[in-house]
Amino acid sequence: MVACFIGHRKIAVTNELCERIRTTVLDLIDNQGVDTFLFGSRSQFDELCLKIVTEIKEIRPHIRRIYVRAEYPYISADYEKYLLTFYDETYMPESIIHAGKAIYIERNRRMIDSSNICIFYYLENYTSNCGTYKTYLYAHKNLKTIIDIALM
Repeated sequence: MVACFIGHRKIAVTNELCERIRTTVLDLIDNQGVDTFLFGSRSQFDELCLKIVTEIKEIRPHIRRIYVRAEYPYISADYEKYLLTFYDETYMPESIIHAGKAIYIERNRRMIDSSNICIFYYLENYTSNCGTYKTYLYAHKNLKTIIDIALM
């Protein structure tokens, strides 16, 4: 099974939030069969989740961390080698290459399409114009299992 992480660019990182993420990820791995995690970029939430999943990979080495790029459809071998020091795989969906300004929203939608479970950090008091809100609605409309870490 596959889970993806999507959240606001700026978040309040606390020990409590880190523990909620850690507990949620371990539950998904141990009790729900999730073995693949998709990550985007450009947010503190993504960075924090990658750090925690990487720590968990030390004790659950079978899990995979995949970076779904929204930039650079073609990358050099050196850049790919660099990315693979953090991730187990990286790719950019061909369907988003010409998405223009909406490329991050389109990338997140492809991540949702590829996932069984979507782990969000979404606060309702953010503007309805933000990408996380639009992506949250997309996941909800497509009947994905949504875990909102911000509300736990």
